[in-house]
Amino acid sequence: MPDFQPFHGLRYDEAIDMNATCSPPYDVIGEAERVALAARTPYNVVHIDLPIPGDEVDNEDPYLRSARLLQEWQDDKVLVTDDELSFYIYRMGFHDDQGRARQTTGVIGALTLTPPTDGHILPHEQTTPKAKSDRLDLLRTTHANLSPIWGLSLAEGLTELCEVPGPPVARATDALGVHHRLWKVTSPGILDAISQAVASTPIVLADGHHRFETSLAYRDERRDAVNGTHGGYDATMALVIELTESQLSVQAIHRLFRGLPALLHEPDALLAALDPYFEAFDAGVGAPNLLTRMDDATALGLVLSNGHSWLLRPRLDAFPDNTPDLDSARLQVATAAVFPQAEVTYQHGIEHILNRVTDSDEGFDIGVLLRPVGVAQI
Repeated sequence: MPDFQPFHGLRYDEAIDMNATCSPPYDVIGEAERVALAARTPYNVVHIDLPIPGDEVDNEDPYLRSARLLQEWQDDKVLVTDDELSFYIYRMGFHDDQGRARQTTGVIGALTLTPPTDGHILPHEQTTPKAKSDRLDLLRTTHANLSPIWGLSLAEGLTELCEVPGPPVARATDALGVHHRLWKVTSPGILDAISQAVASTPIVLADGHHRFETSLAYRDERRDAVNGTHGGYDATMALVIELTESQLSVQAIHRLFRGLPALLHEPDALLAALDPYFEAFDAGVGAPNLLTRMDDATALGLVLSNGHSWLLRPRLDAFPDNTPDLDSARLQVATAAVFPQAEVTYQHGIEHILNRVTDSDEGFDIGVLLRPVGVAQI
């Protein structure tokens, strides 16, 4: 079963303005958003977690630059390492799509890496080589997990163990109005209870598939380099949340594709190529009420670079019998067959999809909207 342990966290000094330094996950940040985040402060984590060529210092390798900045921030006490082994309780407060106040609480710790075949950590998405090579290059130079993977646990009572007294050691509010708070837990009794709870059931990987596979590859590299000696690379930083309706308000992570074959750049050709997998219905320009129409039609949404949208209803007999009952799984099967070499980008929010796919500077060919999954499906 999963081995989940406290660790010595590296955190921003508590005097630092966390509203200025926090950032969304690297894989949902567009070019314009990265520029805006980087301009907030020289210490925004995007400078390290999403390096780009030519940024800050000309001709410096972006991954080496991330490593240099990470060390400089520690030298300058912008980042400090906690002396005590700790778990970190992390809470997000937000309003769901119906406007109701919600919160999600989990615990961040060091999750021992095991391959999916062992059954302790269960991924559900395929990954792309480019994204994995990017994260591996970053891990090789920084020797640090810069953001946690996100795991879901069926361990009953984990949420109650995450109810801790006192003020948080860090807090921030992001651009979407989500309130983020962090508590440090060092009590031996609570540390043991959390470790035992997480160890009681496998973890379903909800987010961070590229970072998980990258961490496994990096672990193997390091072990080979030191004749099998164990070290910090044996684990990866993970946020674990109890898999219950009360803790999760699951929203869809949509897809953007660029690099489609030239033959598929015309809408008729693209729809014909997708036809073995999806029945297409014209949904008009601007995607009016598209998410609602997707639910009504049990369909995915296709948005073209000219703003025209279509409903894609899966042809259920077109997919292998072992295909999970998920939009993401069916899309994976279809795109692997129709345009396997295309580059995929993950993006939340229909507004972001519409803005990015119609922005000629971004260069995306299509966006695909997915319906959110429920706890029972997970």
